[in-house]
Amino acid sequence: MPDLIDKARAAVTDRVDLPGMTLMEHLDELRKRLISATIYLVLGMAVAYWFHNQLLNFIQRPLLDIGLKMTMTHPTDALNLVIKTAFVFGAIFASPFILYQLWLFISPGMYAHEKRYVVPFMAATVGLFLAGAWFGYRYVLPGAMVFLIQDIGKNFSHMITIEDYTGFFLAVILGLGICFELPVLMFFLSLFGLTDHKFFLKQWRYAILAIFLVSSVICPLQDPFSMCMFASPMLGLYLIGILVSWYVHPSRRTPELKAT
Repeated sequence: MPDLIDKARAAVTDRVDLPGMTLMEHLDELRKRLISATIYLVLGMAVAYWFHNQLLNFIQRPLLDIGLKMTMTHPTDALNLVIKTAFVFGAIFASPFILYQLWLFISPGMYAHEKRYVVPFMAATVGLFLAGAWFGYRYVLPGAMVFLIQDIGKNFSHMITIEDYTGFFLAVILGLGICFELPVLMFFLSLFGLTDHKFFLKQWRYAILAIFLVSSVICPLQDPFSMCMFASPMLGLYLIGILVSWYVHPSRRTPELKAT
């Protein structure tokens, strides 16, 4: 940990020669980016609301496949579900534009050769999140519904409420989407010189332990084979993150790039 703190201080010191901004300029830039991001979010929510019937069917599909439907326990449950669906899917639809606003906010503190990563950054961030969400929707949720309801819960009556099911659905989808962002986190840590591929290689034991702990939580089946199946994508992403870390680390820059 002290080594990581020292590297962070060195990375900050290395950037003191970049064009500076006053506190008010930073706040004004933040305000503009937040306003733009909010506008994109509202537009995304409008699109999601327009297709809310299709999206609600999409959310409920893992239940419909085993012959069940969500149950209302309060008159406002359906309305709340429509609003929540519009917000979540609207944020997903608008995520490329929102991420671009984030990039525009942090880019003044980056060198010119680092700004070229904007397209790979956005493509990887959105793509990995969608890949994790798809993995959860295609494999985790159907397996969980069959295991938890048809196998473990076969001797009980089933009343799956809207609130409980959507909470479980979002936990799986968003949780796996965020887990799949691991290479992006490793990318930024290495880009700014906070760590490197050697550090990630050295900590591989702890990384594998953490990945299998996460897999044991999200995996609906508790046998070793199923957990290995769920851990495999994240192990692969960790290896990809190590390669990305090696590629973008400041130590690989040429003298010309360092002088840029």
